[in-house]
Amino acid sequence: MEINIRKGTTEDLPVVLGILDSAVAWLNGKGITAQWGTEPFSARPAAVEQVQRTMAEGDLWIAEANGVPAGTMTLTPRPGKHVPPAPEPEVYVRLLATEARFHHHRVGAALLAHATTETRRQKISLLRVDCFAGSEGRLVAYYEKQGFTRTDTFAVGDWQGQILERRV
Repeated sequence: MEINIRKGTTEDLPVVLGILDSAVAWLNGKGITAQWGTEPFSARPAAVEQVQRTMAEGDLWIAEANGVPAGTMTLTPRPGKHVPPAPEPEVYVRLLATEARFHHHRVGAALLAHATTETRRQKISLLRVDCFAGSEGRLVAYYEKQGFTRTDTFAVGDWQGQILERRV
């Protein structure tokens, strides 16, 4: 399967929401409801607004597998509101998600490799991401396999998060 990554635009909002909705359904099917809840992003006006704000803060990227949208991420110069910015320039991976049909096809790995390339292109040496720390730390372990190292933790209510970084 060939994965190509293209720059997204505001016109891609329905594509991004479709990927995020698919990821929520996939997670729920695995019994994971604490990460992104049980409602689709597209059914929650506040979530749609958050996605739009995140897209506006940085560069949206869409991974396509054989021409079909398979994943998304937005790279921003700073994290979201619940994570303090780094004391140096950084690129922050936000809203990384894979469409359910493409799990286990290395779509996320391709997007993270692209994030590394973009970080280098910007002459920045710090790439960071945060993720859900629950579910026995499976997502944290995934990022560690992609070359990230744990740094700080944070919480939003009872939602536990892990911040990870990678030097590029």
